[in-house]
Amino acid sequence: MDRSTALLWMENVSKSFPGVQALDNVSLHVAAGEILGLIGQNGAGKSTLMKLLSGVYPTDSGEIALEGKLLHITGPQQAQQLGVAIIYQELNLLPNLTVMENIFVGREPGPGLFVSRRQMEAETQAILDHLKLNLRPNAPVRSLSVAEQQMVEIAKTISRQVKVLIMDEPTSALSESEVETLFAIMRELKQNGIGIIFISHRLEEVIHICDRVTVLRDGRHVGDVSVNDVSKDDLIRLMVGRSLETFFHEDEKADALVDDTVLEVRHLSLRGNAQNADAEVLRDISFDLRRGEILGLAGLVGAGRTELVRAIFGADKRTSGQIVLEGKPVRINSPRDAIRLGIGLVPEDRKGQGLILGMAVRQNMSLVNLAAFTRLGFVRRWEEAQGVANYVQRFQIRTPSIERRVVNLSGGNQQKVVIAKWLMMQPKILIMDEPTRGIDVGAKSEIYDLMHQLVGQGISILMISSEFPELQAMCDRVLCLTEGRLTGILPRSEVSQEALMHYCTLREHALLKDGATQLAG
Repeated sequence: MDRSTALLWMENVSKSFPGVQALDNVSLHVAAGEILGLIGQNGAGKSTLMKLLSGVYPTDSGEIALEGKLLHITGPQQAQQLGVAIIYQELNLLPNLTVMENIFVGREPGPGLFVSRRQMEAETQAILDHLKLNLRPNAPVRSLSVAEQQMVEIAKTISRQVKVLIMDEPTSALSESEVETLFAIMRELKQNGIGIIFISHRLEEVIHICDRVTVLRDGRHVGDVSVNDVSKDDLIRLMVGRSLETFFHEDEKADALVDDTVLEVRHLSLRGNAQNADAEVLRDISFDLRRGEILGLAGLVGAGRTELVRAIFGADKRTSGQIVLEGKPVRINSPRDAIRLGIGLVPEDRKGQGLILGMAVRQNMSLVNLAAFTRLGFVRRWEEAQGVANYVQRFQIRTPSIERRVVNLSGGNQQKVVIAKWLMMQPKILIMDEPTRGIDVGAKSEIYDLMHQLVGQGISILMISSEFPELQAMCDRVLCLTEGRLTGILPRSEVSQEALMHYCTLREHALLKDGATQLAG
């Protein structure tokens, strides 16, 4: 592919910031009607490259051409006018406006200064029909699911006559069926000649939907491969220089657990959710967690995994049931109660629930354990800074300073800040809800190493994960949920992707004991 035949041509592009060479002679090419995967660890330069293309930053050197014409992109508005659009992982919609108002915001159709809502509704409906989306133009965006809101973002982009569409982690919050809907739309856009750049940490999806893959490492271009000629392990090796098998350190896992129960959950039930206050969310859940164990929690979307750990942590009030900690019944009616008892929760949404993005690493990390640095009502800043700096070094958190705002860190480093925040209070139990979601394979490996260190120190981990290979490799036992019911407790020797899928789709069951579930009837 050369400049005359490529839809998008980026050649030998470089960009530096004070003290950092973010991109060093990187090249990327996209043909019309092609889906190009762009992968690399956090900090590899993916976001910087896309910001150059979308006009957020100017290039230091290199060439950018669209449809054979060299460009000098001076800002995001010019990029949009040229036909370059980007859909970010954090959606950029106005929730109190309708679907059609979001699609045409700032360029509403109508004569002169007047807005024709009838014309706007008709044009919106035409776009939705073209994309085969079952959405109402007058529906408020706040009433839509995350997947539907993402479709509105795509519809807004298509309405601007896009030529190159950049999609940054578009599937991170979607269920499997929603991902397939998104992929169907991407294939439709491909058929219409639009070039798509698909950025994702989910390498199976990259191989499934993309035609080619461009790989970046440390700001350099290290590979350009066809998905027909590459495996997931090949891509990992290009990204980080080592293979998938080295990530989990399975040889470090003990074959037998010490029979020392730390937490018992007895007959826990929960009613009520955002849609239906009387809905049965969890029914009669009972299990135990042992000291120094990684206990997995598996289930498909809607199974009740997050609701279960929130109920244990006191964030949601359970309808019935008992929690026993180290042999003694305890009352956990709020997160404050859980923290006082030595239970921490790393939430699924680290940006929305785990961090205060505008605050420094120091402030975020010491937040839960601030009392340890307080004397007579005053925070002893030197002690706080020293304690935080020790954890930054221990967890290899990449930040130029503990005063760096956490919003400026990569996803993997943000996640390590959340984990360190809880470890500073020296917990007995750490609940981790999707601890590796949205981070690259290198950062995943570091999180796995950290989890092994924690259980080696006697900390017990309850881990939710949607990735069955992760549960299989990391956990001593795995709980399986289906529609708020416990369908199986599998020991490590019986955990496989097939077994997990089986127990996560059971409807009627009679749980007998660990490792044995019998179908009723």
